[in-house]
Amino acid sequence: MEQTQNTEHFVKLLTEHQNRLYGYIYSLLGDRSRSADVVQETNLVLWRKFAEFDPQRPFLPWAFSIARFQVLAHLRDHKRDRMLLNEELVQTLAEETEREAERLGSFQTALRQCLQQLPESHQSLIKQRYFKSQPVSDIAETLNRSAGTVKVSLLRIRRQLAECVEKRLVGGSNG
Repeated sequence: MEQTQNTEHFVKLLTEHQNRLYGYIYSLLGDRSRSADVVQETNLVLWRKFAEFDPQRPFLPWAFSIARFQVLAHLRDHKRDRMLLNEELVQTLAEETEREAERLGSFQTALRQCLQQLPESHQSLIKQRYFKSQPVSDIAETLNRSAGTVKVSLLRIRRQLAECVEKRLVGGSNG
């Protein structure tokens, strides 16, 4: 049963991050057709390496590192083509992109944890405004409050979330 859940989780993550994988590979190759080919190869390698996937760790940095090796293999196999970037430049670009993805993953994890610590009413307000993209005026009407009051509440909650996320990222604190 757990294996099935892990497989489903893996497939969900792989599907969810296809556009980012393509964008990452395209940023390294600069050619749509070649990028699409390398994305397919990367998907195959990711699937073959499924047993190495740790669901407790961020998916995207792991997938990017595999994609980087696929890009390098593609460059090696097509060295005679002068239009491709050199491997050193690809390596540098890939490392920077992977660091950014890891920072984004850490930020998202911290934000998720901080959101869970908010009172239910604040969570609801954040979800209505930012997850469901409801206009402030509609939220205010539903809550029987003025739009100004809702805006001030959202500002305070965002500040609280920013402080919590910063604490978590800097010190690994519980917020």
